[in-house]
Amino acid sequence: MSSFHRRTFLRFRNLAFNAPRRPRHPLLRVAVGLLGVALLLALVVVGVFVGAAMLAGGLLWRLWVQRGARAGVRRRDQAFEGSYRVVGKAQLPLAH
Repeated sequence: MSSFHRRTFLRFRNLAFNAPRRPRHPLLRVAVGLLGVALLLALVVVGVFVGAAMLAGGLLWRLWVQRGARAGVRRRDQAFEGSYRVVGKAQLPLAH
């Protein structure tokens, strides 16, 4: 392997896998911490609004689809038909 490829690989490895360093200045640390908390809160708020919008959209979709159907009336293709038989409780052998 040539030295050029090795140098490029090591540079990429150092950039990709080294942990970012925290700032040393105390006020800058507080500012970065507050920025992280603000970003987290913003993502939570956006997630709540997106979830509420999805629920409202689903409710509106369901109401739109059912707008012509009468309440409490089951359509003919939704009827359950068939023959049924009652199955008794399984009897397990006694373990001695």
